[in-house]
Amino acid sequence: MLRLPNLTVMKVISEQAFCDNPSEVFEAVEAGETYRVTREDGEVLELRLPPPRQSLTTAEVIELVKDLPPVDYAKMRADIDEFFGNEDRIGDDPWERRRG
Repeated sequence: MLRLPNLTVMKVISEQAFCDNPSEVFEAVEAGETYRVTREDGEVLELRLPPPRQSLTTAEVIELVKDLPPVDYAKMRADIDEFFGNEDRIGDDPWERRRG
């Protein structure tokens, strides 16, 4: 038996229909529906709920980054200077004040 992935049915409305009753569209989107808004040239926007935010605990973040190599700050600075140049850099300390 062929199984299809979960497909979301999107409602298509005109820009004018959206402008006439945005509250109704927003309520439907908050309920989980997806809308595509069209203008004479075609689709101009899609309204849908954003994906759920993934919250991580401190322990989970530490677990994710624990195997990353240490940062070589001198090499990183050299790479940055090579890419951006260093002629307008005021120094490594952003709080350093020039005296003179």
